[in-house]
Formats: sequence, C-alpha cells, structure tokens
Amino acid sequence: MEMPVPSAAVLSRKARVVAALQEVLPSDAVIHDTRETRAYECDALTAYRCPPMVAVLPTTTQEVSDVLRICHAMDVPVVPRGSGTSLAGGALPTADCVILGVARMNDVIETDYENRIIRVQTGRTNLSVTGAVEEDGFFYAPDPSSQLACAIAGNIAMNSGGAHCLKYGVTTNNLMGVTMVMMDGAVVEIGGGHLDAGGLDLLGLICGSEGQLGIVTEATLRILPKPEGARPVLMGFDDNEVAGACVSDIIKAGVLPVAIEFMDRPCIEATEAFAKAGYPMCEALLIVEVEGSDAEIDHQLSLIKEIAQRHNPVELRESTSAEESAKIWLGRKSAFGAMGQINDYMCLDGTIPVSSLPMVLRRIGEMSQEYGLKVGNVFHAGDGNMHPLILFDANKPGDLELCEAFGADILRLCVEVGGCLTGEHGVGIEKRDLMDVQYAPADLDAQMAVKDVFDPAWLLNPAKVFPLHVSQSRREAARVAA
Repeated sequence: MEMPVPSAAVLSRKARVVAALQEVLPSDAVIHDTRETRAYECDALTAYRCPPMVAVLPTTTQEVSDVLRICHAMDVPVVPRGSGTSLAGGALPTADCVILGVARMNDVIETDYENRIIRVQTGRTNLSVTGAVEEDGFFYAPDPSSQLACAIAGNIAMNSGGAHCLKYGVTTNNLMGVTMVMMDGAVVEIGGGHLDAGGLDLLGLICGSEGQLGIVTEATLRILPKPEGARPVLMGFDDNEVAGACVSDIIKAGVLPVAIEFMDRPCIEATEAFAKAGYPMCEALLIVEVEGSDAEIDHQLSLIKEIAQRHNPVELRESTSAEESAKIWLGRKSAFGAMGQINDYMCLDGTIPVSSLPMVLRRIGEMSQEYGLKVGNVFHAGDGNMHPLILFDANKPGDLELCEAFGADILRLCVEVGGCLTGEHGVGIEKRDLMDVQYAPADLDAQMAVKDVFDPAWLLNPAKVFPLHVSQSRREAARVAA
C-alpha cells in the first residue's frame, strides 16, 4: 500500500515539535520515544504499520485546539485516532505525523432525558454511552460489533452502523451536534440538541468525513427509550442464495425487523468451535430480531416465519427466553474473533441493494474458487452491508497481495450492482485506490474542494480517502504554500 514519502523537513523539527507540545500538555500526554510510539503504528487493519513521529493524548477541547494550532504553525500532519478499531486503516500513521488520540476524553458532559439527548466527549466508547443511560430506561442505538472498544470519535468519522441499523439507522441518523476543532485550532459548534438546524447541513458533511475536515471532541447524541421487548428467530438454510432471497422477500413484504444478520458455513463452523452457541450446521444462517409489545412481536414474527417457510429452512428456532436470545446472538457477536483464531483474514465492507444479495453471494463464491482463497460471509443483511472475510496466510509470500486483489474485485462488484464501496468501515487506505471505481474525476474534485475549504494546508489525515495520484497536486501545492 503506497503512502506519501515522509517530509524530511518535518522530521528534522521533531525536537521542536515535541518541546512545543510539552508546553501545552502534561508530560505523560506527549509520547515521542520510538519504542513507545509503536503502540500507535497501526489500527485494526494490521497488515500495514508505521510508527508516528509523535503521539499525543489530550483530555479537553482546549488541549486539542492547542495541539492543532502548534501542528498547523509547524506544518506537521495530524492523524486523528479514536480507539484504533478502524478496519480500513483510517488511523494509520505516517512517519512524519502526530497521532492525536482522544482515548482520555471520555466524560459524559450532559444528559437530557426530556429532549432525549446525551452530550459526551468523543473518546467515550460506544457501549458505555448506553451504559450511562440504561438504568433510566434509555439506550444509544448504533451498535457496531466493536462497540465494547470503539470510540464515538471513530463512529462519527466512519459513520458506523451495527446490527440494529436496519431500524434505527447509522451514526448520522443519531448524531445531533458536534464540537469540532479545525486544523488551525479554531473551535466550532455544529448542530446541537435539536432537529434540523438552519443553514447548510454541515453536520451531515462532518459525519463520515474520516478526520479529513476537523477533529470532533464532543458529540450530542440521540438516545431512545428502551423497547418494551425484543425477540430473535434463527433460520438455517441449505444454500447461501436461498438465504439471500429470504432476506430480500422479508424486506419486500414491508416488515421492519430491528436486525437481519447473515452468516455462512465457514463462519458458523468457526463460531461454534469458539462460542458454542448451538447453531445448526448448514450453509447459511439468518438471525432476525423484532421488537415491541408481545402482541407486536408475535405478529411480526409470524409474518417472517411464514416468508421463511417458503424457502424450506432446515431449522427455524424462535427464542422463548432472554437466555435463548442471548445464545442466538452469542455466535454472531463472536464471529470476527472466532474467524481470527483459525486464519489471518481481511474484513471487507461493501454495500449492495438487498435484491442483489443472491447474485452477489453466488459471484463471491465463484471468485473464491478463482482466487483459491476461502471466504466467510457475516454481515448486516437487512440493509445490504456486506462483510466478506477473505482468509489468507500472512506468512505466505504473495498471499496478502492476492487477498487484496480478491477484495478489490468484490468491492467493484458491489459498485457494479448499484451499491457502494463502504457501509460503515470507511475508505481509509483500504479502499482509497478504488474511489475512482465509484466516482468520476469531477466527483472526486468536488469532494477535495470541500477539504480545501476546511483544511487548506491538507494536514489532517492527508493520505486517506482520495487516491494519492488524484490528491497529489493539492498536497504538493499546500506544502509549497507552507
């Protein structure tokens, strides 16, 4: 994976940069020893590593502002980092950058149940947002699989979703406002504790911008009353395409489950060995969950089971207790860890129309044979957000490159059928060089023009999202101007 050549001029200023940062941050918040910076050399896309020049861990918006002001004045690139769970390399450093981590910024600032909002520092983990309000009967809806560890900052950067996004939407549908620090240190407030702020929809622009426009330090999030009840049903099928067709038919019927999750045989076998959730050994498995009152749940599940029966399931298991519900979800929540125990893998994140699921699953199977690499499929089937896991051997020369080529073909397929390159993991470096598959040159130019406005020096995460050959002239012009 190509990255820009580190700036010798910036590297030569390391001592001055460190000294300036130590003037505005506590000594333990500036990490510059080469051995210690290795803790920040990659995120969850571990195939690529590069220790940063410096890493900083501020605790307030003012400290973030001070850091960015210094880096802006000294022409130092800054790579924002939440919890480092990005699967797209969104927090991969360059050797001449400052990593700005928000992990120490984890306070709850305000909780307003009347208006159903919570304001938090963005280093707070996703699951702990719900933890702060659940005793009062509320929850925060977006639930990425990494929700125990991932930070709200990263959720906002990548517009993360989760199993329950089919009903509740992804981060952008639950984000009300932000406090954001610009690269020059200016602090701006966008949106707030209300719907539909006047003027341009800058909040929609910030969510999903991957740290390219500013660093979000505080977020106002929508919280919701807990549903009266929820119940999942587990369905097993003898064929991936049949399971995909079942998903499509459920959506076409107008039923709105809170989640529809898909797993194929490789994932089922791995999770059974790892979590022992009691899944049937079949080719494909769906977990469909609905919520509401008992009567609402019974009605919705009766319709869903009727649709499923048309596809001849090998098993149809409805939960009858909280314990059974937890068991049904156990394997799905354990899938990524389970797959990691048996093989190196690369997790993709393409999104397709639900009606295309059967064909896309068939083509992935065919490409698996062509490339000679196995694939495990586990994903949010209800909104077509696919997560193929390509298995490879990191110690076998050429296997990583083969895996990357296979993954690129899967993502091209997603675009061909009317989908897009990413649903929630972001572009980062993983999909950076595929952006011109989805976007015409004029589209990319318009997107980069937005970055020009927010970050004219191109110092915020400058090696991400846009193909390097496309952004090169802008990055070079910014360096000359500096």
